[in-house]
Amino acid sequence: MAGTRAERIDEPLRRVARLCAAMLFLLLAHVTVVQAFGSRELNADHRNVRPLIARFEHPRGDILTYEGTPIAVSRPTGGGPYLYRRVYRDGELYAAVTGHMSLYRSTGIEQAQDEVLSGEDPKVKVRSLVRDGAVEGADVRLTISERVQRTAYQELGATGLPGAVVAINPATGAILALATYPTYDPNTLTTFDSGLLLETSRLLRRDPSRPLLNRALNRLYPPGSTFKLVTAAAALASGEYTPTTLVDAPVRLRLPGTPMVLQNAGGGGCGKERPTLTDAFHVSCNTVFANLGLQLGQDLLRDQAEAFGFNAPNLTIPLAATASRYPLAMDRAQTALSAIGHHDSRVTPLMVAMLSAAVANNGILMKPYLVEEVRLADGSVIDRAGPSVYRKAVSPTLAKSLASMMTMAPRAGKSAAGPKAAGPKAAGPKVAGSKVAAGIVMSEVIPGTDDHALVTAFAPADAPEVAVGVVLERPGTRADTVTAIARAVIEAALR
Repeated sequence: MAGTRAERIDEPLRRVARLCAAMLFLLLAHVTVVQAFGSRELNADHRNVRPLIARFEHPRGDILTYEGTPIAVSRPTGGGPYLYRRVYRDGELYAAVTGHMSLYRSTGIEQAQDEVLSGEDPKVKVRSLVRDGAVEGADVRLTISERVQRTAYQELGATGLPGAVVAINPATGAILALATYPTYDPNTLTTFDSGLLLETSRLLRRDPSRPLLNRALNRLYPPGSTFKLVTAAAALASGEYTPTTLVDAPVRLRLPGTPMVLQNAGGGGCGKERPTLTDAFHVSCNTVFANLGLQLGQDLLRDQAEAFGFNAPNLTIPLAATASRYPLAMDRAQTALSAIGHHDSRVTPLMVAMLSAAVANNGILMKPYLVEEVRLADGSVIDRAGPSVYRKAVSPTLAKSLASMMTMAPRAGKSAAGPKAAGPKAAGPKVAGSKVAAGIVMSEVIPGTDDHALVTAFAPADAPEVAVGVVLERPGTRADTVTAIARAVIEAALR
């Protein structure tokens, strides 16, 4: 009788126990799911300040120039809850590279190298814990040359025009300068006053000059006459042309299937009815190169453009660069226009520099990069850049021919070529009064138009050490300034 009664009492207890076990299981399962799958969402919630406090509870690594000068450092705030604040030396000068780290987001190298700078990278974390017992960030030394970067930025700023400059070491791909104008001061975005931060961000986003835009990497421009370097390469690679081949240079060229007639600047010719390809390149004759486009066809032009890096997605340096593009499908008239850098072709200033870099390096385009090395606070290097091939743009023999064609370009004076609305110019200025020549192909801008001015160059001519790409937006009568900027940047790189 007693056993029966005990069984009646035990049954409800067993049910309660099973229910409690099930609830405990569900609770543990929910906690596991939250920790495993929901932590990122919770950490990203702007109402959750704990990740923000943790983000600034220890100093990040420094960002340094190639020479070793710190340009982004962490400084104590003197009180909580945020213990360290990011400070940028010469903020506007380096903003296109460093970006900024604010309460809610990061850009530039601050974002691309966040795990290394914060110390969360496994290699950095393990070594810092073993050495000091605490997590600390590693320093990132860039390839940016202080002298070249300062020259690039100051030359852009002196014009007061939007634009960008990129300078590359052709042999390695190391980026010596990456400047954009107008820009912003990253220090204005490192405040911990959320109201002030949101207002500053709003003003910068609404600024019509777009200071937050990295024009060097993420703004696309019509390539203009700089694309004639690609067209010349395609012509030479076809085997049907050499630098001394005579080519037709009509005063007017009717575009197939359209009533449109392409004219040279001023409605004139290109000096000769049948100049050599080199002569046509020197005066940047539009009718010659448009006709070459018709003869070669869009497929050959596209293949050559892609060999230089057009249409290539996911280029990171480690900052993400917008892909330069060459159209995927065109009629014959559009193909002719694309051969002179018109129609829908678009380039970034980075690509403009890469064109010359490939030619200067015997046809081999090295992958551009910004980070030279990563090192711990004790100076030990845990990662160092290894230059790598990005594209084989042209053969060494062809590159030598293109380099010769660029270097022999005239020093100054208007070319005889160009469309009626935007004639091109070729120039090869001397550098610092020496015998070192820089090969340049540039788009000239006719006053009253909205065209941009672009230049691509390398120097020295016989043993290149630097390749540059410069873009100025709508310079009007000051189009020649783009050549002066290129010359100044080259001089700074060669000093």
